[in-house]
Amino acid sequence: MTIESISSTKAFGGWHKQYSHQSSALNCTMRFAIYLPPQAESQKVPVLYWLSGLTCTDENFMQKAGAQRIAAELGIAIVAPDTSPRGEGVADDKDGAYDFGLGAGFYLNATKPPFKQHYQMYDYVVNELPALIEAHFPVTTQRSISGHSMGGHGALTIALKNPQRYQSVSAFSPVCHPIDCPWGIKAFRGYLGDDQKQWAQYDSCELMNHSQHFVPALVDQGSNDNFLDEQLKPQALVQVAKAKGYPLELRMQPGYDHSYYFIATFIEDHLRFHAKHLARL
Repeated sequence: MTIESISSTKAFGGWHKQYSHQSSALNCTMRFAIYLPPQAESQKVPVLYWLSGLTCTDENFMQKAGAQRIAAELGIAIVAPDTSPRGEGVADDKDGAYDFGLGAGFYLNATKPPFKQHYQMYDYVVNELPALIEAHFPVTTQRSISGHSMGGHGALTIALKNPQRYQSVSAFSPVCHPIDCPWGIKAFRGYLGDDQKQWAQYDSCELMNHSQHFVPALVDQGSNDNFLDEQLKPQALVQVAKAKGYPLELRMQPGYDHSYYFIATFIEDHLRFHAKHLARL
């Protein structure tokens, strides 16, 4: 597993770096960003994996969220992959829509041609990327996961499906019940076909309802989010969590929207939440 350096920039005593590599899971060249806190110069540190939303790349969170200052204090590395496979020959939405295809991988394993060949984002995030990070950087196998919008959906579903791999999960404005919202229905039908049993494998509400092992979860949702009622549906997740006794804290934040201003406001809370659970190992 080889990686190629793209950039390296010092920040808060640590380093923000970008790399590219050939992905066997996605059959294309992928890019990721990693922030290594200053503690990584003398010891291995735990990792927070961050999954971004529709249209984003590895750069949006690292440039806009302001997470590096707190990550440097807490001694946590942050890894941000791209949101989909990219490159020549990678299938896209036929109309170039923002909510399907390039920049919209939905963190699942596609089963429907032509997307099956490249869109295996679930395998990439859960298996290939952590193996790459742990082979090349001074990090431990202690992991937490977080994300925003489509990436919040990815973080929640991945943690729910792999409770043994993650110490905690958090999300900003996640797509909570994708089998019942336009973004999710479009993505699932395009990537997985019409079999809704396959759809349920990537729906947080469905997965939480059948959970046997729990991962502590924190969700922040802005009350002025334009996508709140039609796309995100956090109350559906709250209802399942209450019925299941799942350790989920959902905070409705008055006046906040879907933007990175919202993420930047509360990212410190999320990093401290993850640090608490990572420290328990």
